[in-house]
Amino acid sequence: MIHPQGSVMPRLLGGVYCQCRSGLDPGGGSGPGPPGPPPADQHDCPPDSELCGGPEQEHRLKVLFQILDVNGDGGICVNDLSIGLKKLGVHRTEHEVRKIVKAGDKDLDGQLDFEEFVHYLRDHEKKLRLVFKSLDKKNDGQIDSQEIMQSLRDLGINISEEQAEEILKSMDKNGTMSIDWDEWRDYHLLHPASNIPEIILYWKHSTILDVGESLIVPDEFTAEELQSGMWWRHLVAGGGAGAASRTCTAPLDRLKVMMQVHASKNNSMRITGGFLQMIREGGVRSLWRGNGINVIKIAPESAIKFMAYEQIKRLIGSDQETLGITERFVSGSLAGAIAQSSIYPMEVLKTRLALRRTGQYSGIVDCAKHIIQKESVAAFYKGYVPNMLGIIPYAGIDLAVYETLKNYWLQRFATDSADPGVFVLLACGTTSSTCGQLASYPLALVRTRMQAQASQEGPQMSMTSLFRHIIRTEGPTGLYRGLAPNFMKVIPSVSISYVVYESLKIRLGVQSK
Repeated sequence: MIHPQGSVMPRLLGGVYCQCRSGLDPGGGSGPGPPGPPPADQHDCPPDSELCGGPEQEHRLKVLFQILDVNGDGGICVNDLSIGLKKLGVHRTEHEVRKIVKAGDKDLDGQLDFEEFVHYLRDHEKKLRLVFKSLDKKNDGQIDSQEIMQSLRDLGINISEEQAEEILKSMDKNGTMSIDWDEWRDYHLLHPASNIPEIILYWKHSTILDVGESLIVPDEFTAEELQSGMWWRHLVAGGGAGAASRTCTAPLDRLKVMMQVHASKNNSMRITGGFLQMIREGGVRSLWRGNGINVIKIAPESAIKFMAYEQIKRLIGSDQETLGITERFVSGSLAGAIAQSSIYPMEVLKTRLALRRTGQYSGIVDCAKHIIQKESVAAFYKGYVPNMLGIIPYAGIDLAVYETLKNYWLQRFATDSADPGVFVLLACGTTSSTCGQLASYPLALVRTRMQAQASQEGPQMSMTSLFRHIIRTEGPTGLYRGLAPNFMKVIPSVSISYVVYESLKIRLGVQSK
């Protein structure tokens, strides 16, 4: 058990947290009120109450701080916390203790002073209340194994009843196989993350893995991140990471576009031959044609997608920070469609600039003028339909594969912690994004050919006509022209975007989760 017989932790806990509206009397016994946790940031006690920030609570906090401050120097370091918790009958791993100190250490001196200690506990309590409330599906102030299973199932994580009971046993002090607010709170005092929030947190599918496509479902931000303004730092860091990875892999991306448009049975374009052809025609700098607009469109697309995603979440009536898989798919697909519709002319410009001959256009603005003068504004939406249709298989396959890999890892390897580590997360994210690209690739190829049509000789074809033409003249493999350079850039893209993202996060003051 977490709190063995004789542990002083429950007695100290009685006054550490605000008990307003919790149904508890000052001594910690059960009162007549409901047993559920009080809503976050709602307190009925006056400021000087003994239950909420009053002298009694201050005294108990100081007693707890003194117990944990083993060497009595006015600060709790990792070693102090580890020894002090053992004295209280609370067992934490060294990794967990380090996470606690890191989370509360605002002045980065390697230890928690009294003010930092109090701030950490109170901030932690707010989060625990929200999690308890979200897990308590029956709203009866108790969490049982079925509610844990349902909560995780809503998030795409499938566990057996035995596994749910194991989670309960670690917190259940009275053997009822259900936990109330007191047991939940007692167990998670000075614990860096609870079992269920930890799984959700570690396995949040991050959009920093820039593989060159923009159809991935947006990332989610917590209420705290949205209120503190931390969300825009994440977006800026992600945008910078995407710009760096796209620039580094631009030659492969241009080769992919060239092969999608020009390669055929009669014109077999190989990777080496394609590079040599581009260099002969325009020099080494020509390998980066179209990259400028490809980088520029990251900012507006990310911002529009984020805003649309947050609005759609509200429209579908979700008040949860973390959406279920179906809601995430629907919201993400719609947000992606809105963002793509807004910046689609830039997609057409990118294709035209990547395919341009030396001296054909002087730059982005000149290319746009030529399109308007010779074809009309409607040309900026050529290939729009297959692009929109491509969002569904991309987002669907990406999420499905990621959830499958996540569940497999949790079932097979999550023995001590839900933290999979950077390598596993990158591998799962890269695999799922690659599978999404593979599923939507024929639509992406048709989109690119339609975008390029007006600059190529020959009749203008609709989406269905182009599909039939490719199948008839090149066979099914014709729908996958340029796939090799597309896959070749996945690993370098992911590696570069991750390294740059982590570096920018530090510069922007974003705390790692």
